[in-house]
Amino acid sequence: MDLDYDKAETLLTQKVETWVELGLANLPNFFVAILILFVFFLLAKLAKNIVNRISSRLTVNQSVKDLISSMTYLLILLLGLFIALGVLNLDKTVTSLLAGAGVLGLAIGFAAQEIAANFFSGVIIAFREPFKVGDIIEVSDYTGQVKSLNLRTTNIRTFDGLEVFVPNRLLFSQPFTNFTSTIDRRIDLSVGVSYGDKLDKVSNIIIDALKEVSFRNKNKDVAVYFTEFGDSSVNLVVHIWINYKKNTDFLQARHESVIKIKSAFDDNDIMIPFPIRTLDFGIKGGESLSTQAKTINLNAQKENDEKPKK
Repeated sequence: MDLDYDKAETLLTQKVETWVELGLANLPNFFVAILILFVFFLLAKLAKNIVNRISSRLTVNQSVKDLISSMTYLLILLLGLFIALGVLNLDKTVTSLLAGAGVLGLAIGFAAQEIAANFFSGVIIAFREPFKVGDIIEVSDYTGQVKSLNLRTTNIRTFDGLEVFVPNRLLFSQPFTNFTSTIDRRIDLSVGVSYGDKLDKVSNIIIDALKEVSFRNKNKDVAVYFTEFGDSSVNLVVHIWINYKKNTDFLQARHESVIKIKSAFDDNDIMIPFPIRTLDFGIKGGESLSTQAKTINLNAQKENDEKPKK
């Protein structure tokens, strides 16, 4: 079958000319749509600032203020987008594509479900306020300070400088720890002393040494509990309560506690034993290691003397 190249070229040229004509005809609408998007972008930023000022008078909850301002910003941007699509006569086209694409619609539905779950979780968290911006929390093996609460995520800055974005639904549905909401926090220190030390003396020395630890809660006593007879030491645990405001308070108090216990033990000749291992060289009858070594050497020398000389 012979192809009519001239006819095909004519059809292609006509098609391109039609597209060019449509593009030129819609060019003013395109610039108008760009202008609309720009104007609504400025309106969204302005409305966000206004909502921030108004919400600051109504509530001191920073999470609620951030959430309301973000919602306002997003809604105005979406409104501008739909108006721009209407100017380009693409609003019905986009709707038809979304409605007709079954697989795509299903994927979008799942994505929207995730977005909706995070959104409503963020709203509930903002109003119930289990934590505030600036609080130190631990969730999903991440510990850090809450920097902001957004529509989809809560931003946490860890103590090693990482910024973690945690989905709001995780904070709503899973357990998390808020260290800032509790004023008191307990430090647990484990240590061992030698079997030759008097345990009552050890307990009193530790209590006296930790009385002046920074941030210590003076309303709660330092507690010492002996826990077990270890392989080479009598083990104990020390409980000390501190007034917790930030993570460095906890670290500083624990740091001082370790130093003070070690210094007090050194000043009072209390030994923290090293792990002890006994090596069995077959020593019998209560002989010392040096005596046993001499016996082995004598036997070896005797065997050497008894060998026939060549």
